[in-house]
Amino acid sequence: MSTTFTLDTSTSRAHPVPEPVRRLTVPAIQKRKGGEPIVMLTAYTARMAQLLDPHCDLLLVGDSLGQVIYGLDTTVKVSVDMMIAHGAAVVRGSWRSVVIVDLPFGSYEASPEQAFHTAARVMQETGAAGVKLEGGAVMAPTVRFLTERGIPVVAHVGLTPQAVNALGGYGARGRSEAEASKILADAQAVAEAGCFALVVEGVVEPLARAITEAVACPTIGIGASAACDGQVLVVDDMLGMFERVPRFVERFDDLAARIGAAAANYAGRVRRREFPTEAQLYR
Repeated sequence: MSTTFTLDTSTSRAHPVPEPVRRLTVPAIQKRKGGEPIVMLTAYTARMAQLLDPHCDLLLVGDSLGQVIYGLDTTVKVSVDMMIAHGAAVVRGSWRSVVIVDLPFGSYEASPEQAFHTAARVMQETGAAGVKLEGGAVMAPTVRFLTERGIPVVAHVGLTPQAVNALGGYGARGRSEAEASKILADAQAVAEAGCFALVVEGVVEPLARAITEAVACPTIGIGASAACDGQVLVVDDMLGMFERVPRFVERFDDLAARIGAAAANYAGRVRRREFPTEAQLYR
């Protein structure tokens, strides 16, 4: 007896909507300065991108994947190849959001030319709309070099995780007047260099507010201020996948507990020979 299977080609795991939707653009994000808050989350896989895409304006393929996906202790160990593999998956899984890929540590700092080579490869091999890089005034020439050559850039100031060894940890920045002044100057430098958006991470709230008022591009806060033009969180933190998260994270669910309960239920049914049932068998 033969069985015929019909595939639904209008929607599938790879293509979650039947009709293509026009993606948001970098200029559209730029125009959101001072307007409707920008929603950004990290994504590392095609399926997660599918789930987040209808609700987000930007999807960030962050180098935080080193810790979230690969179990590394810092983002410093993340490679360009890792970013490209996950960046391509997120682009394939999304259809609306602007997808941005982090440039990992060591792939852009040496020179603007090195940054261009890495960014061009990332965009060519992933289909992403742009890249994100960390650093302030020292990286402004690189931001300008990239943007003048057609590569949209999201800059990142304040607590910059790739510099954790130099910073001495993940504590909030800008508590002293001198450090606050430097971070503000960093933000102004990369904004004037042409970044289309600016992530402001782990700074005291008045400083985040001052940065938002001082720069022309949208600011996207993470541990910063509700006054920023948008917000970003690591999706696994937001979903409650980890017991320990930074202070600035709010858990919007408790997926760790729910996944554990589902796995325990499955394991129990297997051990009691209650799965599979007749509904899952072929006859």
